[in-house]
Amino acid sequence: MTTRIATQGRAFTVIAGLMMTSSALAAGGGGIVTADPNTHFDPKGKAPSAVTSELRAAQRKQLPFEDERDFEEVKRGFIAAPPYRQIMAEAGHVAWDMASYDWLLEGQDFDSIHPSLLRQAVLNMGYGLYEVVPDRIYQVRGFDLANITFIKGDTGWIVFDPLTAKETAAAALAFANEQLGERPVVAVVFSHSHADHFGGVRGVVDEADVRSGKVPVIAPVGFMEHAVSENVYAGNAMSRRLFFQYGTLLPRSPFGHVDQSIGKNAAAGNTGLIPPNTIIHDDFKEMTVDGVRMIFQNTPGTEAPAEMNTYFPDFKAFWAAENITGTIHNIYTLRGALVRDALQWSKQINQALYRFGQDAEVMFASHSWPRWGNARIQEVMRAQRDTYGNLNNGVLRLANQGVTINQVHNVYKVPGSLQKQWAARSYHGSVEHNSRAVINRYLGYWDGNPTTLIPLSPADSAPLYVEMMGGSAAILKKGRELSAAGKYKLAQEILDKLVQAEPQNTEAKDLLADVFEQIGYQQESPSLRNSFLAAAYELRNGIPSGTPPKTTGPDMIRAMSTDLWLDFLGVRLDSEKAGDKAFTINLVTPDTDGRYVVELSNGTLTNIAGFQAEDAALTITIDRANLEAVMMGAASFDDQIANGKATLVGDRSVYEDLKTMLVQFDLGFEIMPGTGSADLTPERGVFEQAPPATTSGG
Repeated sequence: MTTRIATQGRAFTVIAGLMMTSSALAAGGGGIVTADPNTHFDPKGKAPSAVTSELRAAQRKQLPFEDERDFEEVKRGFIAAPPYRQIMAEAGHVAWDMASYDWLLEGQDFDSIHPSLLRQAVLNMGYGLYEVVPDRIYQVRGFDLANITFIKGDTGWIVFDPLTAKETAAAALAFANEQLGERPVVAVVFSHSHADHFGGVRGVVDEADVRSGKVPVIAPVGFMEHAVSENVYAGNAMSRRLFFQYGTLLPRSPFGHVDQSIGKNAAAGNTGLIPPNTIIHDDFKEMTVDGVRMIFQNTPGTEAPAEMNTYFPDFKAFWAAENITGTIHNIYTLRGALVRDALQWSKQINQALYRFGQDAEVMFASHSWPRWGNARIQEVMRAQRDTYGNLNNGVLRLANQGVTINQVHNVYKVPGSLQKQWAARSYHGSVEHNSRAVINRYLGYWDGNPTTLIPLSPADSAPLYVEMMGGSAAILKKGRELSAAGKYKLAQEILDKLVQAEPQNTEAKDLLADVFEQIGYQQESPSLRNSFLAAAYELRNGIPSGTPPKTTGPDMIRAMSTDLWLDFLGVRLDSEKAGDKAFTINLVTPDTDGRYVVELSNGTLTNIAGFQAEDAALTITIDRANLEAVMMGAASFDDQIANGKATLVGDRSVYEDLKTMLVQFDLGFEIMPGTGSADLTPERGVFEQAPPATTSGG
């Protein structure tokens, strides 16, 4: 059962204490709050420079703070907020802590936060239960990175996107039942294949009811494949990079983490996955569930490779999944993922606009807040459609005129009319990294200059730069001059070379951290802000310890196909250790009638399903159920052999050799030079390392 802790002796009312308005932000004095630094601030975080403060003042003047409609919409329909501000994980740690951001509600302005980002961070402080469509559609917001939505059917709740964690989803359901009356969950909809939209499913429904068909769990075509596979092959690297994009271990303060644009942060509870039993294959599919008529729109290749919008014609309500939220999203997500298709995204929004947007009276989504009124809905849909469309077309126009991937982020500009619309601001994404992503999608990473085609690694090229620039003393002197003048990007250019060449030069690392910090303070996108501030933190302190959000678990591993697990073993194979060895192994999983050939040749481990090799050196037989225990680290392969749950027939030395060739991945690998490494990965047996999954689509 979820444990709740009331951290403050008050229940937040209206919109969970949302006090700062758009006009207050525009007129704010810009000073740093002098609250208890042990509560709010990284004690090593430094104040914004005069240059950063001046830039922020100019940014404030350029933004449409007179448009306060978002502040009216974010509090519309508010019913109640719970008296607690934290939700505990079953393991005993805090899974969700809204209270850690309460300093944002004190009505202060902060020069260390871009004014547009500060506005978004305050809007995302909405906390509690909200009515979207009278007596029909409700949302609980502020319990996790995403919103959880409850549709009232004839007999119970239809739940859309049950959050990241079991604990936060269970708390949201309990609060909705407390406020609206107890109702059973009669259906669940996963809008797409990112963990913050399905990971809490065990908090709202029992798996037995799904398996029996009593409770339909509805998802878009390709959901299971992409929910599991997206983060497997490079999962360890993605999870490490998540520290930067999401700032998961940064202090929550004006000098650190303030928001994640689509929500406050990701919950750190138990993430599960119950496979859906109803798949939407068609581009458009109408269904009636518990008396509620819905039209699903498959939108593959947009925010997720498997995603769908939903229209409720009887309520004139359009559910935009994560395709239209309170931000322009990532075309390339900094944690790492396949580059998305900005043009396809624009076209799918256009389909929704013309099929549903002409009649819709409310638009709501898995993040942010609803929009009401047809004119307002069409305005927001067109703004986002046009932003993604212009990004694709405008960048390609520049690329066809010779602008390269290493120039476009300094050349491409969002049209002025879109810059003046809050719904077209780039928070989760950024204009800079999204514009580079478009070129990368069509032309790849190379800019056409042979110098950059097979470049030296930074650690190899940097010593030459340092020597030619006159050594570390000259670079530090010039770096301080550039930093003092507010020329931070020039300063980072030369200081990074010094740190790459001399990773243990503390003076250089500290100065580069100062420069990164100021660049971070200036960013509108929290993904960029967090990346610079996380790098600054690690340069000063080393890789942080702590418990990042955990989104892998038994359900994720169980959902991984045997083929995918074998593919991941191939990723883990060290070709040098394999040398010129060659062998073939047959793998049999009798309980699933699985047959696989695993072949080592040319330093490469490959596999194929549905075959057995006649000349295999070894045949391994293990039930898939027992293999899952190995995959999850609950038992080693050797344990399963000793217990008689796995049998080896043939040359056992092949198995022993293979074990020595596989490497373990350490989540705490170094990104910034000289920051060391951190042991953030639990010990696992050779065959048992499970690929970590990230928290969201990002």
